[in-house]
This record gives sequence, structure tokens and C-alpha cells, in this order.
Amino acid sequence: MTHDSSLREHLARLLAWEDAHVSFDSAVKDLEPRLRGMTPASLPYSPWQLVEHVRLTQNDILDFCRNPSYRERNWPDDYWPSSPEPPSGAAWAASIRGFKEDCQALVALALNVAIPLEARIPHGSGQTYLRELLLAADHAAYHVGELVVVRRLLGSWPSK
Repeated sequence: MTHDSSLREHLARLLAWEDAHVSFDSAVKDLEPRLRGMTPASLPYSPWQLVEHVRLTQNDILDFCRNPSYRERNWPDDYWPSSPEPPSGAAWAASIRGFKEDCQALVALALNVAIPLEARIPHGSGQTYLRELLLAADHAAYHVGELVVVRRLLGSWPSK
């Protein structure tokens, strides 16, 4: 056991838990296909745009952490889909699957004791692995919360 094993376990849980907020899985569960591309009048994005944005951003953070040849993407074009509607049901499913796979890769990175959490990412400009893991978790939680709001405005959030 390493001196930071507790921190690593907390980071791994933070990336996928539902203790303090709704999980990604809960936020996308049972969303009717007809609503995936709808934009509520009071907000600038649809469920599709939020789901794909979270996937694209998380994938970028993961790529930055793992890829010594990482190239910065263009904001906002490379982080937000231009269309409010998913191109297909398969694209919706692929986005959800991609988010989950990348999340698991971030969890594996958090648990990898061969990577010091406080170490600077060699090809970065001072960012640490810890910072990037926290950024990924924080970013996802923020936008998952927005997805819940969008679903409520569309009348598609389960009442309890």
C-alpha cells in the first residue's frame, strides 16, 4: 500500500460515483430519442450537445495525460457538436460508451501507483496528473447537473 492509496481510491470514486450528485449513467438513462436533440427555450444546448461535450472534453483530458504527442484542440469547435441533434441513435450510444470507456481509463490512471499524482505531465506546461483527474471529475459533474436541468425543462426527468 502506498502513502497516497486513500487519495487514489477517492479520486477513482470521484470520477464515477453518485454520492453527492447524479451519475452520468442516471442522467442519460431512458432519455427518449425524440428529446435528445431538443433545446429548451431557456438554454443554449440539447442533451446531445451536453453528452457529446462531456465525452469530447473528458477524452481530451485523458489524451493529454497519456499522449506525449498531444496536440491542443480548438475551442469551442473541437469540444461542442455543432448540431443540437445526434446524427443517429448509434452516435448517441457511441458517445455514451466512449464517455464510460474514457472514464474507466481515468480511474485506471488514478489507481496506477507507477504514476505519481503530484508529478507534472512531461509534455504539459505545469499541469499535474492530480489536477487533470480533478478537472475531469469536476467538469463531468458540472455538465451532468446541466443535463438534469435540461431533462427537467423537457419534462423528461423522473419524479421521485
